[in-house]
Amino acid sequence: MKKQWGLILAASLISGVSHGATPDEVRIAYSGGSQVIMLAKADGSLDKAFGTKVNWVQFASGADALNYFASNAIDIANFGSSPATAGLVRKLPIEIVGVSGVIASYERLIGKEGIKDLRDLEGKRVGYPPNSTSQYALDAAIKVHHLDRSKITLLPLRPAEMVAAWQRGDIDAGYVWAPFAQQLEAAGGHQVFATKELQKDGYLIYNNYAVRKAFAEQYPQIVSAFLRVHQQKVDEFRQHPEQAAATVAKEVGAPVTTAANTLSGLEYPSIQEQATAAWLGKGNDADASGIGQALSKTASFLAETGEVRKRDIPAHWDAAINPRFLQQAAHAAP
Repeated sequence: MKKQWGLILAASLISGVSHGATPDEVRIAYSGGSQVIMLAKADGSLDKAFGTKVNWVQFASGADALNYFASNAIDIANFGSSPATAGLVRKLPIEIVGVSGVIASYERLIGKEGIKDLRDLEGKRVGYPPNSTSQYALDAAIKVHHLDRSKITLLPLRPAEMVAAWQRGDIDAGYVWAPFAQQLEAAGGHQVFATKELQKDGYLIYNNYAVRKAFAEQYPQIVSAFLRVHQQKVDEFRQHPEQAAATVAKEVGAPVTTAANTLSGLEYPSIQEQATAAWLGKGNDADASGIGQALSKTASFLAETGEVRKRDIPAHWDAAINPRFLQQAAHAAP
């Protein structure tokens, strides 16, 4: 069966999206922030690659993306590794098919005057978006730097609510992504810590592309085409960063400087790299792959915080990680 699936997928990639195997539309969920995939929204390249209409569905947080998947309202989503892990542990029928970007300075801790480093968080009020990569990074930073968590008032707030709380004086710091991080900085804040600093401590925190399993099984050529376009847009950003930032800024309604800061605040492994053991693996040992190990670590964290139940964490991640689309996309890429 696997061999037959592979032959069908390979044939569809060579011939393009075949008639009769194309959905009426593809529903793609995105956060509304400055991501490289917004370049495809701007120029309609995904519509062309799919041979059908793309319906872009905006969400506020990863938790919303999970709800959309649960209600069968979306097909593909670009959102954080932490909520994706939560969805997988809760047995949501989705799978990770790619990494859209590794979080470096895109998400960061912004503090008010008097907060110079992480140790200054003790005795302060800190906002964070619940069930997000920012929450994961904040908790990891507290753990790695041996802070007394009981002395920090942690407040779960949606990004927009965090900005409002900051302006009211209800919080002293906030861990959040762009463009909200820039809004906090513009309101007198400064960067205290960035997610990239956790990499040396073994934390891989990233945004991923997740797909409904039923959709991927029915339209494998769409998923592979999506990943190819993602790589094309990464290449466009690298070749013409200023032009790409201007395009994305216009698409999401953000200042060009904000878009440029956000786009450069992510690291982009190529689809060829992602199909190796360091990332999604080759399909033969998901648990040992870089993403498999990251899932295990993230799931343990979520269990510690009560976000998921420890007994629900799967023993293996084979059903959660699917590198076949990356392999096909990389093979078909020019």
